[in-house]
Amino acid sequence: MQELLPQAYLIGLIVLLGAAAVLVGRQILRVRKDEQALARLSSGGASGGQPTDSVGLYELASVQLRKRLYGQAVDNLKLALRKAQSEKAPEEARALIENAYGFALAAQSKFPEAIRHYRSALQIKPDYPVALNNLAYALGKQGEPKEARDTYARVLALEPANGTARKGLKTMERRVGDPASPAPKGKTGSSATSGKGGGKGINKAE
Repeated sequence: MQELLPQAYLIGLIVLLGAAAVLVGRQILRVRKDEQALARLSSGGASGGQPTDSVGLYELASVQLRKRLYGQAVDNLKLALRKAQSEKAPEEARALIENAYGFALAAQSKFPEAIRHYRSALQIKPDYPVALNNLAYALGKQGEPKEARDTYARVLALEPANGTARKGLKTMERRVGDPASPAPKGKTGSSATSGKGGGKGINKAE
């Protein structure tokens, strides 16, 4: 039995190293793929120059977001939105651009502007869990925990298993209290959700 222990340890170590190698390999491939896509989209492929249509600009900005080139992404998403409007692109495409625009702004801590674009995305596509999660996160950062809590609740109504919304909702409930919990005896409902006592309540992104 004791002779098997070193072998088992060695096998376990090999498995762990193999798994780590796979993860690192995937990350390298992803980075390389992003670099190639960025180079291709920035040069415009065979046409030469940067993309001029809304789809190409959105794709370029998406790669820039993954590369954390937020300033460049904002510029391209602004252009993409204008192009989408002039091209009369499908509303869902415009919602995607608005959400990505908000994400790029939030990444630079420009939360009021980000919130505006998230709301625009949701005006187009109200049942948009990603935009709702992003909006809730930005609202929390902007000092609106009650609205953030309610927005996370909207996500869970659409996707009960959404882990981001579950975690965000718990965070906001700790800040403002859970409206479903009863107020303590001798206290009003408003004090129970103030975060100073009572109730269960004791806060993105890519």
